[in-house]
Amino acid sequence: MEKIIILDFGSQYTHLIARRIRELKVYSEILPFDTPLEKITDGDVKGVILSGGPDSVYRPTAPKLKKEVEEWLLKGEIPVLGICYGHQLLAYLLGGRVERGKKGEYGRADIEIVEKNELFKGLPARQVVWMSHGDWVSKVPPKAEILARSGEIIVAFRLDKFYGVQFHPEVRHTQYGRAILNNFLFEICKCSGSWKMGDIVEKIIEDIKQEAPTGNVLMAASGGVDSTTSACLIKMALGPERIHLVVIDTGFLRKEEAEKAVKMYRKLGFKHVHLIDARKEFLSALKGVVDPEEKRRIISQLYFKILDEKASKLAEKYGEFKYLGQGTIYPDRVESGVTGRKTARIKTHHNVVYAHLSKLVKLEPLKDLYKDEVRKLAKLIGIPEEVVYRHPFPGPGLAIRVLGEVSEKKLEILRKVDRIVEEELRKAGLYRNLWQAFPVLLPVKTVGVMGDERTYKYAIAIRAVVSEDAMTAEFAKLPWSLLEKIGSRIVNEVREVNRVLYDITNKPPATIEFE
Repeated sequence: MEKIIILDFGSQYTHLIARRIRELKVYSEILPFDTPLEKITDGDVKGVILSGGPDSVYRPTAPKLKKEVEEWLLKGEIPVLGICYGHQLLAYLLGGRVERGKKGEYGRADIEIVEKNELFKGLPARQVVWMSHGDWVSKVPPKAEILARSGEIIVAFRLDKFYGVQFHPEVRHTQYGRAILNNFLFEICKCSGSWKMGDIVEKIIEDIKQEAPTGNVLMAASGGVDSTTSACLIKMALGPERIHLVVIDTGFLRKEEAEKAVKMYRKLGFKHVHLIDARKEFLSALKGVVDPEEKRRIISQLYFKILDEKASKLAEKYGEFKYLGQGTIYPDRVESGVTGRKTARIKTHHNVVYAHLSKLVKLEPLKDLYKDEVRKLAKLIGIPEEVVYRHPFPGPGLAIRVLGEVSEKKLEILRKVDRIVEEELRKAGLYRNLWQAFPVLLPVKTVGVMGDERTYKYAIAIRAVVSEDAMTAEFAKLPWSLLEKIGSRIVNEVREVNRVLYDITNKPPATIEFE
C-alpha cells in the first residue's frame, strides 16, 4: 500500500497533515522525528513530509533526524516537503541559512508566487496562508529556486525533489492549502489516490494476525464505538475463541450501560463476554478525592487490578493471556504525550495508562485513526449505528463529570440530567451534528427561588461542541429555545438542581471534558 510518511517535530498541526492527506485518498502515517530508517522505509513510501515544530534548527538541542535518515533523504530519490520548522530544517540541511526574524508572523499572511512550479500548479499568484513562525529562511540552499514570498520573506523554495513552505497548508485558514497538498501528492509524488477505508481494514486485520499469531486476547470493553470496533477487528482477525471481553461496571457509567453492552457483544458474535460489578470498589476508592488527575490515576489502577484478577481466573479455565486489546485512538495518544518525545502531556487517558502497567502485549488496532475514521470503519464492518454515532464517553466515565468528590447521590443526579440532555438533542435532530454534548455537575450549590421558597441546590453546566477529530473544538451554537427547554426540564425534573449554565469555551484553550 502506497503511503506518505510524516515525521513529527512537535507541531500542534501535525495530525492535520495526516488528515488532509487521507481525505485525498492517500494513506499517511505519523512517526516521531527520530524514527529509525528501517521503520520509515517499510512499505511503498511515495514521499516524506517534515512537520512544523516549536524549536529553532540552529539550536544545539533542536530536534534532528537520525543520521541515516538524513543521508537517505538527501540522496534526493524521494520527494520531500518541509512545512514551517520542516521547511527551515530542509533549507538548513541543504546548505541554506536560517535566522531569527525581526518579528514573528502568526496568523493570516498574503503571499505571492514568484516562480511557476508543480507545487503551486493551477493556483493564482496571490493567495492567503496561515503562518506561525519566529525564524525564517534568510538564504535558500545553493541552486534552489525561490517559489514564493511574503513581502521580503522567503516562504517557499524548491531544489530538485525538495520543497519547503514556511506556512501551514494543512490548516483550513490557508486558502489553497488542500490544492497545494494535492499537487504534492499527485503532481510530485505521483500517488494514485486509490486508498479507501476497506484497505485499512485489510491492513489492520493482517497486522493483528502477525502481532498475535498464538495466544488469547483479553480486552476491557465499554460498549462505545472505539472499544467495540477494536474488539470486532480482533475477532475478525483471530476468531471468536481467542478473544475475551470484560465489561466492568465501575458505577460511573450511564443508566444500564453495562448490561446493554453485554447484550450487544453477544449479538455481534462474541463467544466470551464477562460482566463484573465493581461499583462499590470504585466508589470507595474515590472517597475524599477531588483532584482530577488523582481520580484518573485511582480509577485506572483499580481498573487494571480488577482486570488482572479476572484474567487470572479466566486463565485457569481458558489458558494464559498473551495480549491486551485496546480501543486507543490517535487523539488519546496525543493528549497523553505518547506520540513522540516533543509532545507534552495534557491529561492522562484511561486506556493508555493501564496498558503501560500491564505485562501483556498491547493490540491497538485503532491507534493511528481519528474518531470520524473509526466511525466510517465501524459502519463498514457492520457495527450497529446506535453504537457508531454514540458520542464519545471518557474512560473514567461520570467520575470526571462530577467535579470534586464523587458520591452515589451526585452520580444519580448526573444520570438524570444526562438523560434529559440526550433526549432533547435527539428530539431536535441535533444529536448527530455534535461531536459531544453532556452535563457536568459543578462542585457548588447556588441560591434559587422555587415555589416562593429559597433553595440552595446544585448547579449544572452543559457542554456541547462541534469538532472534526477532538484535537480542536468549538462550542455548539445551539438554539436558545432548545437551551431554554433543556434548562427548564432539568430544574423541574431533577429536584436537586436549581441552576443550569452553558459552556461557551472553545478547545483550545479549554479541553472538551472539564476534568
